[in-house]
Amino acid sequence: MDVILRRATIAGREAEGALDIGIAGGRIAAVSPVLDAIGPAIDLDGRLVSPGLVETHIHLDKTCIIDRCRIAEGTLGEAVSETAKAKKSFTEEDCHARGARTLENCIRNGTMLMRTHVEIDPGIGFRGFDAILRLAQDYAFAIDMEICVFPQEGLTNFPGTEPLLAAALGKGARILGAAPYTDTDPRGQIDRIFVMAREHDVDIDMHLDLGDSPEDMHVEYVCAATEKHGWGGRVAVGHVTRLSTVPAPRFAAIARRLADTGVAVTVLPSTDLYLTGRGQDHSVMRGVTAAHRLVERGVNCSLSTNNILNPFTPYGDGSLIRMANLYANVAHVGTQAGLAECFAMVTSRSARLMRRPDHGILEGSAADLVVFDCRSTAAAVAELQSPVFGLKGGRLTFARPRSVLRMPGHVDSLAEMRQLLRGNVECHGKAGR
Repeated sequence: MDVILRRATIAGREAEGALDIGIAGGRIAAVSPVLDAIGPAIDLDGRLVSPGLVETHIHLDKTCIIDRCRIAEGTLGEAVSETAKAKKSFTEEDCHARGARTLENCIRNGTMLMRTHVEIDPGIGFRGFDAILRLAQDYAFAIDMEICVFPQEGLTNFPGTEPLLAAALGKGARILGAAPYTDTDPRGQIDRIFVMAREHDVDIDMHLDLGDSPEDMHVEYVCAATEKHGWGGRVAVGHVTRLSTVPAPRFAAIARRLADTGVAVTVLPSTDLYLTGRGQDHSVMRGVTAAHRLVERGVNCSLSTNNILNPFTPYGDGSLIRMANLYANVAHVGTQAGLAECFAMVTSRSARLMRRPDHGILEGSAADLVVFDCRSTAAAVAELQSPVFGLKGGRLTFARPRSVLRMPGHVDSLAEMRQLLRGNVECHGKAGR
């Protein structure tokens, strides 16, 4: 074996107790209570080992632009407008540098599989897309990335956008996105996206139904289109904040429709909380759709980040565990089973949304593993546990030294303090800093 993780608690298999994980050739060679094998070993003493965390919805092309934008209203309309203005000055190198800053934070927080959404239109062209394509190559040592291209500023109302989307699919984008809420003909955009997806044989991931009321929802129309085109299991919708405002009977009916047609849902707690309820001065709505209630009704759901340090979300650190914890707080999830489900929505369920059935701790799977200093997935979410270290293909890609409480009388030398700073959350690889 290249390395053996001894006495690991495997995510989702906590009841089995401590298990050994053998890694060879970048893959998991064996999982056993006591692995009789030779090789370098790390005794985890019961610490939690999870498959790499999975980010299904993030925007690396427009991250870290908060210093270029004006935030006065905090509304969706303002965010779209301010980002559109900032986008005019984007260069490929600028997008690459900002994207790298956020991507490295995601990696340090345990993300090893990512779907990043990238805007395509005649204004921005391929500047953002080419930058993110380079990032995917530069950081392949630590994370697998797929690009979803979409028309943020409209499709039917923005001539020239559709051929650019098609060209991006030919250049390496694997997913086709949408933003019907910015289009003068929302259903027209949805129809065109489904036709294009079939023509190019790609999955669909839409920004859908952002708003503070149940009016003008399109989720049921998307379900109907999914059924019509036979695209079940290949469609995801993100945000759907309007769904959080419907009465329980309609919520249940829409959940059944989503489950029956195979449409997955991604909830983006930070952005959805920030943008919704802006017109209310008391009893302000949360605007976060109850993903765990959808899961109970057979819908596959993920929790994700969306934006970081821009007008859509003026904060963030790339931690999916923080997103899971934030969701649990907002959605009143407190049971151990419920918290474990929140963890699943940033790991196994997210991998299922991205159609990655081999993502897991199974013999033959890639050794993409994250270690947490706790004993269960529920504890990881409840305690906001940061990962201790991660292995991508069996190779160490990041390490986060455990904090140490210095009792009175202990004096660190300057050399020791410098070493602590150097060792704090280090990323290992050719693109690391």
